[in-house]
Amino acid sequence: MAGIPHDHYEPKSGFEKWLHSRLPVVSLVYDTLMIPTPKNLNWWWIWGIVLAFCLVLQIVTGIVLAMHYTPHVDKAFASVEHIMRDVNGGHMLRYLHANGASMFFFAVYVHIFRGLFYGSYKAPREVTWIVGMLIYLLMMAAGFMGYVLPWGQMSFWGATVITGLFGAIPGIGPSIQDWLLGGPAVDNATLNRFFSLHYLLPFVIAALVMVHVWAFHTSGNNNPTGVEVRRGSKAEAEKDTLPFWPYFVIKDLFALVVVLVVFFAVVGFMPNFLGHPDNYIEANALATPAHIVPEWYFLPFYAILRAFTSDVWLVQIVQFVTFGIVDAKFFGVVAMFGAIAIMALVPWLDTSLVRSGQYRPMFKWWYRLLIIDFVVLMWVGAQTPSELSSWISLIATAYWFGYFLVVLPLLGVIEKPLPQPETIEEDFNAHYGAKSNAAE
Repeated sequence: MAGIPHDHYEPKSGFEKWLHSRLPVVSLVYDTLMIPTPKNLNWWWIWGIVLAFCLVLQIVTGIVLAMHYTPHVDKAFASVEHIMRDVNGGHMLRYLHANGASMFFFAVYVHIFRGLFYGSYKAPREVTWIVGMLIYLLMMAAGFMGYVLPWGQMSFWGATVITGLFGAIPGIGPSIQDWLLGGPAVDNATLNRFFSLHYLLPFVIAALVMVHVWAFHTSGNNNPTGVEVRRGSKAEAEKDTLPFWPYFVIKDLFALVVVLVVFFAVVGFMPNFLGHPDNYIEANALATPAHIVPEWYFLPFYAILRAFTSDVWLVQIVQFVTFGIVDAKFFGVVAMFGAIAIMALVPWLDTSLVRSGQYRPMFKWWYRLLIIDFVVLMWVGAQTPSELSSWISLIATAYWFGYFLVVLPLLGVIEKPLPQPETIEEDFNAHYGAKSNAAE
């Protein structure tokens, strides 16, 4: 880790020296495993290993599933049934892949909201945060394209609705939509494109994950206090840190086992719980489902998309100012993508000099409301459109943007933070020192 004094790998044998001078792969692994890590990390820091496991699981199961899948509108649905019924272990592979996507998104949401609370986006970790948001955006793209592949009713109509959003872009929208679809409508060219991209994107995500890990190994790991590791000398750094191996590796592996117990219980006993019944009906362009909904992990942003109708005064004002160029549909698209983009800008929107929300009493209340707001958006995104659900989604959307654009900048000015510990060692001793001394 740059700036933190610690022991580096030193080759001893002749072979080790020979290899190190040509390909320092052992040094890379050693420095990664022995990297000094803040000793006060709590259980909110275990989701990184869960995310790594999910990525590997999705790639491995996806490769095997691709061997038996046929990306053709006349054969896709049947090929999925073939995987479920005829391929050895095919049903388990598909359930692992489908539910693995849900676990992937659940873990990434916990990871993101942990970062928002503990200020993991603040300097010098802005690039780490932005790379993480790029990974999340690619996950959403891969998840959406993967949802289309079973070629059920919800797959087909979900693709029709979502790709139709690009057609709302003034001027160039229809051309972009045709390019995405490979034609005027969702058809065989669309399925082939989505299959190719769904197969490719996980490898792009894996490359970005390496950049993400490299970035936080360079800037250092954040911790619950937000206090930086002392970098004056190796002795001082060792008072604030522990080697990643074995301390945090063992803790992370234990946490992974606990998460996997729940995951395999879902896969084994309720694998279709998160699936939509209409997606077990083959796609039919002539029969529109009564209610089109995306997967659960897209629901908050789907609710934001639907919040802006032609009845909303803000949409009417913008439509009037732009002489009708911007309609409600395009406004909803901008809001949906803006809701994601605004999270990437949070390093510059949060004006507080205190990194961790642990020492920000006013921030805690607004942050808890943000969590509730996200859950409300997820719930309302699954509801059938009505006057009540429209009002709820509009209010929840207003708070989402208000939190990042108004609350965070103002809190940095008016909030009086609580006293922070001087060092990570002080915080660690405050939580664990008394117990360990009593044990001795």
